[in-house]
Amino acid sequence: MGFRPKTATFAVYRKLSTRMKVNFKERTPQLIAIIGVLAVVLAIVIGFLLTKNAEMDEMQQQFTVDKQELEDEYEAISLQYEGFKFSVQNDSLLFKLENEQAKVLRLQEELRLTKSTDQAEIKRLKDELATLRKILRGYIQQIDSLNRLNEELRAENRQITQQYNQTSRTLNQVSQEKEALSEKVSLAAQLVATNIGAKAVNDRGREQTRLSKSAQFVISFTIARNITTEPGEREIFVRIMTPDGNVLSKSASNTFPYENGTIRYSMKRIIEYGGEEIPVTMYWDIEEFLMPGTYKADIFADGYHIGSHNFTMKE
Repeated sequence: MGFRPKTATFAVYRKLSTRMKVNFKERTPQLIAIIGVLAVVLAIVIGFLLTKNAEMDEMQQQFTVDKQELEDEYEAISLQYEGFKFSVQNDSLLFKLENEQAKVLRLQEELRLTKSTDQAEIKRLKDELATLRKILRGYIQQIDSLNRLNEELRAENRQITQQYNQTSRTLNQVSQEKEALSEKVSLAAQLVATNIGAKAVNDRGREQTRLSKSAQFVISFTIARNITTEPGEREIFVRIMTPDGNVLSKSASNTFPYENGTIRYSMKRIIEYGGEEIPVTMYWDIEEFLMPGTYKADIFADGYHIGSHNFTMKE
C-alpha cells in the first residue's frame, strides 16, 4: 500500500518534467528574440543618453559663452557712459548720465551673481541692456545737438564781436573816412548815388513822420550816369543806422566786404548797370521797436561808400 503512492508520485513528476522540457525547447527561439530586442532597445537608450549628455554639455558651454558676452557688453556700455560724463557740461544731462551709469553697474552685479543656466534671468538682463542702449542713443543725440549748438553760438559770438569791433573802429575814424571817401568819389569809374531820399510810410504808402504810424522805411536814389564804368550787374547795399548807433539788419550774416573788413547791411539789391542813369528804390519793413531821432542811410557799391542821407523820425 505504501509503495504505490510513491510510484504514482514519481510518475507524475516525470510527466511534468517531460512536459516542461518540451515547452522550454518550443519557447527557446521566442526567448532569444525577446532578449535580442531588449539588447537593441538598451543600446538605443544608452546611445540616446550619451547624445543627450553631450548636448547638455554643449548647451552649458554655450550658456557660459553667452553670459560672458553679455558681461562684456555691459562693461562696454558702462565705459561709454563714463566717457560721456567728461565731455558733458550740462548739469541736468550729466545728472541723468550718472543715474543711468549707476543702473548699469547694478545690473552688472546682478549678471555676475546669475548662473549661466538661468536663461530667464539672462533674457531679462539682455532686454535691460537693449533698453540701456536705446537710452544711450538718445543721450548721444542730445550731446551732439548741444555740441553743435555751442559751436554755432561761439562762431556767432566771434562774428558779432568782430563786427562790433570793426564798427567801433569805423565810428572812431569818421573824419578820416569821409576824407578818403571824398577822394574815391572823384575816381572816374566809381558809381555815385544822387537824389537820395528817405522817408517812412504807412500800410497805404502814405508818408509819415511818426514811428508809431509807420510800416516801412523807403530809401530812394539815383545811380548817376557814368560811361567810364564797366557795364554789368552791381550789388547795391544800404545800411540804416539808428539814433543809438546800431545797424538795422534781419540777420547777423547780412554782411559785405568793406575797408579790409566786413560790415553789416540792412538791404541789398542787384541792378543791371549800363552806364546810364538808373533809379533805385529799396524798402525796409519795420518789425522792431525803434526810438525817435535822426536815422542815417548809407549806400555802398563795388566796395565804396557812394552816398548817405539823414532823416528824422518822431515817436
